[in-house]
Amino acid sequence: MYIFFSNLAVLFISPFNWIVALLLVAVLTKNQKWKKRSLVSAVVILFLFSNMFLLNTYARWWDVSPAPLEKGKVYSAAIILGGFTSEDNKGKGFFNERSDRLIEGMHLMATGRVSHIMMSGGNRDAPAAQFTEGAWVYKTLKEFNFPDSALLVEHRSINTTENAEYTRQVLQQGHLKGPYLLVTSAFHMRRALYIFRKKGVDVLPYPCDYVAGNTNTATLDNFIPNLYALSTWNFYIKELLGMVVAHVQR
Repeated sequence: MYIFFSNLAVLFISPFNWIVALLLVAVLTKNQKWKKRSLVSAVVILFLFSNMFLLNTYARWWDVSPAPLEKGKVYSAAIILGGFTSEDNKGKGFFNERSDRLIEGMHLMATGRVSHIMMSGGNRDAPAAQFTEGAWVYKTLKEFNFPDSALLVEHRSINTTENAEYTRQVLQQGHLKGPYLLVTSAFHMRRALYIFRKKGVDVLPYPCDYVAGNTNTATLDNFIPNLYALSTWNFYIKELLGMVVAHVQR
């Protein structure tokens, strides 16, 4: 049920879909006033949400800055949130565009900033499926010669709330104390940080995978309609709505 409503919500949070819906109204309606209003609204939404400058401005406000790490301190775990692998038609995993999450976690481990990697992620599309992100990443990390004793995994979660709950259980069972470094995409960090702390997990933000807002440069190109900006707003609108839901949940 969660997956159904989550996928359904995507249809309503996309500015592109808003534009398409307004254009359909403009084409199908016979009311000239509504036709004009729909066309104007579609154009306004297009120019606002395809503006890279506005997207970067919002992202710089929304994204959480990385916490300063204590010099010489080795943190007990880097918690890496799933969402950076996908399953092919043969049931095997592959990395997608969010894989910077794993790269940053591996870097923290390789440079001695953390003693353990905690991987959290199941199979969002099919929770009962044989393929799970956590198990596949665990296998991949072992192939990179990361020691089994330094790897922790949970492969049941299908959303951020479950990430936090199941991760807390694994870390407690492993007798690892916080603060832990929470590794996820910059656009997702604010909500993830709130949910993990709400669940009683002592985490510090270690954002990565910046999709916007990581530059202060304002060039002419930033004001030209940009399809990347239009699609990237989907991430931030989803996170904003997700944050509202997280605040009202127990």
